[in-house]
Amino acid sequence: MAHQNPTDAYFFGYGSLVNRNTHDYADARPARLDGWTRVWRHTDLRPVAYLTVVPDDASEIEGLMAAVPSSGWADLDVRERAYDRVTASHQVHHDLSAAPEVVVYSIPEGKHGQPDQTCPVLLSYIDVVAQGYLQVFGEAGARGFFLTTQGWDAPVRDDRAAPIYPRHQLLSPYEQGLVDEMLVEVGARIL
Repeated sequence: MAHQNPTDAYFFGYGSLVNRNTHDYADARPARLDGWTRVWRHTDLRPVAYLTVVPDDASEIEGLMAAVPSSGWADLDVRERAYDRVTASHQVHHDLSAAPEVVVYSIPEGKHGQPDQTCPVLLSYIDVVAQGYLQVFGEAGARGFFLTTQGWDAPVRDDRAAPIYPRHQLLSPYEQGLVDEMLVEVGARIL
């Protein structure tokens, strides 16, 4: 799908883009997205599951929004190639005095499925997302990530010893302990 490359526009990240160690986009700040919920899904593009958002009028999630220069959209679209870029300007709440264009990346309906044994969630990916939420929102925000994400019945592949996720990060013992505790709390099934 062809996209315009807007100037003074932001993305709203709700997964790995919350972790500032995975990108260098400027003017990153906490924000909230109304009318969407975060879920684990997979597509035919990758042999693993990852996060997307789907419309849900009763839901809101925390995340990170950041400015993307007009020349940076092509690289971000490559990183988020399984997703469509969807305008969400009126659904994102932030502390900016101006009202910039804000987009969210979402896998289109009908192009994603439930994770399974052949397309599990990577623990190294969960680690990156949880670390980002800890950095931006503290422990309460990291716990909130787990509690506001649907699909924890998906199988989780423990790849910490040899991370598969390309933007994996090293977690402190505290961060790793929190992730492990929350995976138990949400009933995740580790392979």
